[in-house]
Amino acid sequence: MAESVPSTADSSSTASVQIVYTERTQDEEPEAYHIRTLASVLGSEDAAKEALLYSYKAAASGFSAKLTPQQVEQISKLPGVLQVVPSKKLQLHTGPGIGRLH
Repeated sequence: MAESVPSTADSSSTASVQIVYTERTQDEEPEAYHIRTLASVLGSEDAAKEALLYSYKAAASGFSAKLTPQQVEQISKLPGVLQVVPSKKLQLHTGPGIGRLH
């Protein structure tokens, strides 16, 4: 998963990586749906394509994108958006007897 983007800007306008979980679409390709959903908040398809970091299609339906807190609030209210959560970078640990990853 991606890490939040640090910034010196006001925290109310700072974009950070968010994971947006959506309903699965039946009549549209997932990535096209994700771009359309983002574009409705960001104002254009080009802005949506620039903000989109990854489109999830297998185990979950959704996408990750850099969004400001205001954009998170807006996108959370859209039909088909189930949940928006901040992305977190997790550190995997190994211990004695578990073995090491190579």
